[in-house]
Amino acid sequence: MGAMEWSGGQAERPGRGRRVLVVGGGIAGLGAAQRLRAHRAFSQLRVLEATARAGGRIRSERGFGGVLELGAHWIHGPSRGNPVFELAAEHRLLREKDLSEENQRMETGGHVGLPSVTYASSGVSVSRELVAETASLFHSLIDQAREFVRGAAAPAPSVGEYVRGALRALAAGWTDREDARRLRLALMHNFLNVECCVSGTHSMDLVALAPFGEYTVLPGLDCTFPGGYQGLTNHIMASLPEDMIIFNKPVKTIHWNGSFQEAASPGETFPVLVECEDGGCFPVHHVIVTVPLGFLKEHVDTFFEPPLPTEKADVIRKLGFGTNNKIFLEFEEPFWEPGCQHIQVVWEDMSPLEDVASQLQDVWFKKLIGFWVLPSSESVHVLCGFIAGLESEFMETLTDEEVLLSLTQVLRRVTGNARLPAPRSVLRSRWHSAPYTRGSYSYVAVGSTGEDIDRLARPLPEDGAEAQLQILFAGEATHRTFYSTTHGALLSGWREADRLIALQDPQAQQPGPQL
Repeated sequence: MGAMEWSGGQAERPGRGRRVLVVGGGIAGLGAAQRLRAHRAFSQLRVLEATARAGGRIRSERGFGGVLELGAHWIHGPSRGNPVFELAAEHRLLREKDLSEENQRMETGGHVGLPSVTYASSGVSVSRELVAETASLFHSLIDQAREFVRGAAAPAPSVGEYVRGALRALAAGWTDREDARRLRLALMHNFLNVECCVSGTHSMDLVALAPFGEYTVLPGLDCTFPGGYQGLTNHIMASLPEDMIIFNKPVKTIHWNGSFQEAASPGETFPVLVECEDGGCFPVHHVIVTVPLGFLKEHVDTFFEPPLPTEKADVIRKLGFGTNNKIFLEFEEPFWEPGCQHIQVVWEDMSPLEDVASQLQDVWFKKLIGFWVLPSSESVHVLCGFIAGLESEFMETLTDEEVLLSLTQVLRRVTGNARLPAPRSVLRSRWHSAPYTRGSYSYVAVGSTGEDIDRLARPLPEDGAEAQLQILFAGEATHRTFYSTTHGALLSGWREADRLIALQDPQAQQPGPQL
């Protein structure tokens, strides 16, 4: 089965200790490794990362004269109790205003703030009053959708169907002129697309209504990292020995419930053998799997041997995992006003109450919710657009030139300026195409529940008769109330490390927040 690979290096401290392998070098895997390394029982510890870099879906790149976040963008709910915020504050990675008590106390309800300007497809800008009024109505419907978690029977399977049903009833009472009514519905359509980006889904019709409110919104005004989100994972990496993480080491199969041996440890047997794509093998006592749910979905039938229990495999298939991408456009001169932070783009022919059948190649750009203005310098002006779902996945198949051309036409149309200079360059994420990710983040899909997240998080084997805690599961998709977030991912890594520590040392004091 290939060469055994557990020799030498940082991990060998005196005494045998438990041998642990972490699969995946994102923030969940790094957090687990850092936590375990602090405990004497885990002297033999490795992290296998399939790609050439750590951080996973945290990915900051230098470009266009600054830092571009191709992955995680904001700290959601930056306040005490959010471990990502606390670590970022400790390492001085945030601005003073983002650390202020005032910012930490802000209650956003998890809603995206109002745009600075809203352009409609007819080339006019929409009044701020109408945008604010429509946003308030939409947010109240989303808030209502979160209430069914309290026990009232959900009147529809999905958030999308619930919102549309409520909207249909409200729209019946509107007395606006037809054009004003269409504009109001077009705004609602955009807000639903924003919610698709937030939930990482193609359509809110795919997001289950009953458990929707289990996702927990922490207080605090969402903030960014001026020097890049990756500064956080770099700090965690710096605390680990250099040779602990092995890069470009994709795992092929995790063999478990076995009795594996190696020449270097005569007489010792290991219940797990991790087999890599290059033929290398690691016999271990425990493996913490932190790979994205998108990867698990694609490889659920081959990644584990013996195969996962039926219930675990079913949960992986049922839970939702979608795509949210970013498109960065660099301009020589800004066409937007000074102080503009967020440009909303609304298509007046789109309505949440109508289904328009059309080819993806003709309309993919209509799913783009708008653009955020990135901090600029004198010579660099950058917009960051967000787009979710199948349209986002289709966008990944286009060339840079095709994307640039389409978005130049969109911007000329919505601004009413046919001579608007084209962006000079484009850069974008492609999370669906990334072979070890296959999308962006998880949601609770129609047909699944919050309990399924807990089932995904349960270690194997479940019966307790065999060697304990052979396979543990971490990553954002395993956190029932903070799925889809970096803090959910980090907490899940800590949770699984603590589970192993408790097995070895039941008296151990667990550090840090246990949210």
